[in-house]
Amino acid sequence: MAGRNPAGGHGGGDSDGDGDGIRTFPFPVDRSVLGVGMQIAPMGPDRTWRADAPLDRVHRIDFHIVMLFDGGPVRHMVDFTEYEATAGDLLWIRPGQVHRFSPGSEYLGTVLAMQPGFLPRATVEATGLYRYDQQPLLRPDPAQLTALRAALGQLRREYEDTATLPLSLHTAVLRHSLTALLLRLAHLAASSAEAAREPSGTTFTLFRDAVEHGFATNHSVSAYADALGYSRRTLVRAVRAATGETPKVFIDKRVILEAKRLLAHTDLPIGRVGAAVGFPDAANFSKFFQQHTDTTPAAFRAELR
Repeated sequence: MAGRNPAGGHGGGDSDGDGDGIRTFPFPVDRSVLGVGMQIAPMGPDRTWRADAPLDRVHRIDFHIVMLFDGGPVRHMVDFTEYEATAGDLLWIRPGQVHRFSPGSEYLGTVLAMQPGFLPRATVEATGLYRYDQQPLLRPDPAQLTALRAALGQLRREYEDTATLPLSLHTAVLRHSLTALLLRLAHLAASSAEAAREPSGTTFTLFRDAVEHGFATNHSVSAYADALGYSRRTLVRAVRAATGETPKVFIDKRVILEAKRLLAHTDLPIGRVGAAVGFPDAANFSKFFQQHTDTTPAAFRAELR
């Protein structure tokens, strides 16, 4: 996918990860200005990733990417879900997530890359850097977008200014400027998630969190309702209001996502993948997977290799 990479030529080397056939690209410190743990650059059709990078196939990165789009629509797959972004939208891809660039989309705008460990733990917690439960696609309103563009512009100016401060102070200023931007992003992500939950958010949030902790062993709607102290009917109403889906569909989608991640990320036998998501019997897992994806676990894995 040469010529359409948003990383503006900053996407460095690769590794074989766990030997699972999906390439993992590490943060390219050697290509960062002064070797700091972040990069910010324009993205456009004249910039490339690297000639041998399989950008139109699934791959992973071990760092954060935030893309602010100036054009579109752009279709981008993250964790096996296709997202369509347009001008003014942001896409936040976190370390380890499987994703794929779209050969038919032109990536225009600004891209920010952050190396894990560049920010202190307090900032990481405050900004929700590892909230994998939040949607990667963010749509700020006009006021939020103006503030985010200003914060990105300030961060880029600080990143490119290598002459006025010694490296230690330059790095400290970058961390502060990056933190300010990420706090805005975290607020946007949290407010977007809250808006999506609507009035029944409290019940749904408790259910969502319970599923996140228990999906590998518990697929029963009634069991979740009992554990949360709700009737099954109340839980069904709350989840349907928040997502438009039944609790069973919500649970099954989370199980399928985890199964896809394990099939893509690891070389675990199909039976062990099934056991990891609550199916001790491999045949039952394969039947469940095919019912929800129209393909077998083995065929899904083969398609990614």
